[in-house]
Amino acid sequence: MTETLVFLPHPRHLTHLDGVFALAHDSVILLDAPCPQDIAFSARRVQAALKERLGLTWSLAAGRAGWTDVRPGLTLSLMPDAVVQPQGYRLTIAPEGIQVYAHDAAGIFYAVCTLAQLLQQVAGPELPCLDIRDWPDFPARGLMLDVSRDKVPTLETLFALVDRLASWKINQLQLYIEHTFAYHAHRVVWEHASPFTGEEILALDAYCRERFIELVPNQNSFGHLEPWLRHAPYRDLAETLDEFDTPWNMRRQGPFGLAPEHPGSIEFVRSLYDELLPYFTSRQINVGCDETIDLGQGASKAACAERGTGQVYLDFLMKIYRDVTRRGYKMQFWGDIITHYPDLVPQLPSDAIALEWGYEFDHPFDANGAQFAAAGVPFYVCPGTASWNSIAGRTDNALGNLRNAAENGLKHGAIGYLNTDWGDAGHWQYLPMSYLGFGVGAAYSWSLESNRALDVPAALSHFAFDDASGVMGRLAYDLGNLYLVPHTPRMHNSSILFWALQGYTLEKRLLEATPADVHATLAHLDAILAPLTDAPLTCPDAALVKREFANAGRLLRHACRRLLQLLGQETDSAAMLADLEEAIVEHKALWLARNRPGGLDHSLTRFEPLRKAYL
Repeated sequence: MTETLVFLPHPRHLTHLDGVFALAHDSVILLDAPCPQDIAFSARRVQAALKERLGLTWSLAAGRAGWTDVRPGLTLSLMPDAVVQPQGYRLTIAPEGIQVYAHDAAGIFYAVCTLAQLLQQVAGPELPCLDIRDWPDFPARGLMLDVSRDKVPTLETLFALVDRLASWKINQLQLYIEHTFAYHAHRVVWEHASPFTGEEILALDAYCRERFIELVPNQNSFGHLEPWLRHAPYRDLAETLDEFDTPWNMRRQGPFGLAPEHPGSIEFVRSLYDELLPYFTSRQINVGCDETIDLGQGASKAACAERGTGQVYLDFLMKIYRDVTRRGYKMQFWGDIITHYPDLVPQLPSDAIALEWGYEFDHPFDANGAQFAAAGVPFYVCPGTASWNSIAGRTDNALGNLRNAAENGLKHGAIGYLNTDWGDAGHWQYLPMSYLGFGVGAAYSWSLESNRALDVPAALSHFAFDDASGVMGRLAYDLGNLYLVPHTPRMHNSSILFWALQGYTLEKRLLEATPADVHATLAHLDAILAPLTDAPLTCPDAALVKREFANAGRLLRHACRRLLQLLGQETDSAAMLADLEEAIVEHKALWLARNRPGGLDHSLTRFEPLRKAYL
């Protein structure tokens, strides 16, 4: 059995030893730490795993006094001199019992997570003897969730996700906010968005802290503020209300970003921080400032002509930096704009964190990371799950992007790895479509070399879906690669099947597919989904997960039929409309099973062009 063990992430060093440890009833978990309360949550976690998986009841004991004549079944020891790497641990299973040594309380927790994954795979009350030595590559290993376009998860959804992420040794979480926090003075902005309240953030922050996850506030503060600027009280702060050029060879209607030269802009940003930050215990904040695509095309046109667009951008970023540091916070900011101005990168403060993001497998993490490293600017690498703009993900691209980020982050000394999951174009992907990206990102950021050969479908099946058969992990992996079957040119940050459902402006690209390609895709889709009904999931939300994958498959199947219609192979628009309407009804139900209603109606408008095409 030891040769088939799967972990997520796989430990850095694992040695198989002779023998087994027989788990007995009524044993003891010994908390050997100066302050046992610091590791009590971790002890209770393994206590619960023993009860759930094997029906064993083990009690907790603190300190060694009185236990000299009893050998505990599990000893959790804080020994920073024995394990010198922060967050590191050594887990030894011998015939006499289980011993954990860790550098710190986080290391104890991660050892327990590894032990819990082992318990999930044993058939009876015997554990194989092992010696595991483990510690992370990146000190910060995070996930950022888009909760602004258009999907705002329920608190219950987030609690369950935090448990999953913590079990994979993720230690930072960010919720990307544009307008989905209930700012007291700004009801007009969020009243239809089902936002997070301060009370909910307090609860989530506490839940994360128990699981050694830092909940970092994330409020975009420059670009991507259209949800604010389209309302009358804030329109004067917009860079432009007119059409403007974008980097994607298309024009867009304003407003979009703040006018950095307007004195009210920095005051507005400060007012948001005044209210948001007290709800978090983290002393960091991600201020965003990405994709300021309208900068210099409106109110700041003259300033950009005089000082340069890059300098105007940096000047406003520095205003934000000074405000953040005055409060005693460390500033994180997206690094996409400043890398276009290499001469300005050395002007960045050495105590701010640049977030180097990119979502294709060939993103230049190497070149951009080198810029920050040469300037002495600390940075994270920020890949993505590739689930958005896809319905079911883009597995191969996600794996390449996540690996590229880890490799070049390590090469250039990145201090963190922030995986991202966005909601572009309606946030149509269901949460489980992102589990592959979440899990692989966790693995690569913990220890890249020991996870290069990770059996992704098996690990995903075990630890995302509680399916020991491997069926569900393989299904999710293969469904995520459906985008490769139509032999069309690769579409940036998206898939052709997604745009077949809503990309009516891209019909020329859609017509690059051939009927043979589409029929092959349909056959492949049916083969992938065939095991879904009988897949032996045992996770608490198993029925919901199956519905989510089934409706994702239905939407992808409809996309194929739409392609065939555009190619002249199918003409029954009435049947197409009926099928779409049924898929949308299920889509609404699935959305509300994990998320709040705010944003749903806006997301559904993305189906309207297709619906009208069938009328």
